[in-house]
Amino acid sequence: MDKLKELIYQHSRWQTLEEYIRRIETYKNSEFSICVENSKSLLESIGKEICKIKGIELKGSSSVSGVIKNAFKALGYSSSDNIRQISTSLASIGQCIGEIRNVIGTTAHGKTLQEIEKRNDVIDDITKEFLIESVELVSCLLINLAEKEFANNLSESEISYDDFEDFNQYWDDMYGEFKMGDYSYDASDILFNMDYDAYKLEKDNYFNEIKEAEYNEENE
Repeated sequence: MDKLKELIYQHSRWQTLEEYIRRIETYKNSEFSICVENSKSLLESIGKEICKIKGIELKGSSSVSGVIKNAFKALGYSSSDNIRQISTSLASIGQCIGEIRNVIGTTAHGKTLQEIEKRNDVIDDITKEFLIESVELVSCLLINLAEKEFANNLSESEISYDDFEDFNQYWDDMYGEFKMGDYSYDASDILFNMDYDAYKLEKDNYFNEIKEAEYNEENE
């Protein structure tokens, strides 16, 4: 799931999803039931996060496909939009994952000992690969659409200086405090108020470097 991992690397808000991805990749050949369960959770988490941010309330009994459909709706796609029609088809993938989970999952409904032993043989390798790639495709599409929407919203509203204390401290540690007579100002405060775009650029670079360092450390 390299494409999805790269996308999450670019957009740190989705970093927590790495746990699902790790499990999917770890167990796709040895314990596919775990892989399926985490694929379902991955899609649900993305859909629910989008709905939460956009203020769409979901029913507690919402299915995977229901969550995905509501996520596309939350992003502003009407039933007549091509992307919404495509999303309806994609949402069926999420529903199928839920059904497959019920077939091969050890915790989904009681099973006989023989059924537990043979549950991973229900799906062949080609189907397994297709399933994982489908999950990755839907996940990447949702995240890309969401990030585009979030970026548009962010460009319409200014960020707050107090929201990024870690970066402000980092910048102040590098450049210190500037004194002018009886007045003194932190470097980050000056940058924010004198060149707002430069502040955003340096702030993004700072967090991207942290994310890159963490990614490299995990993959050494």
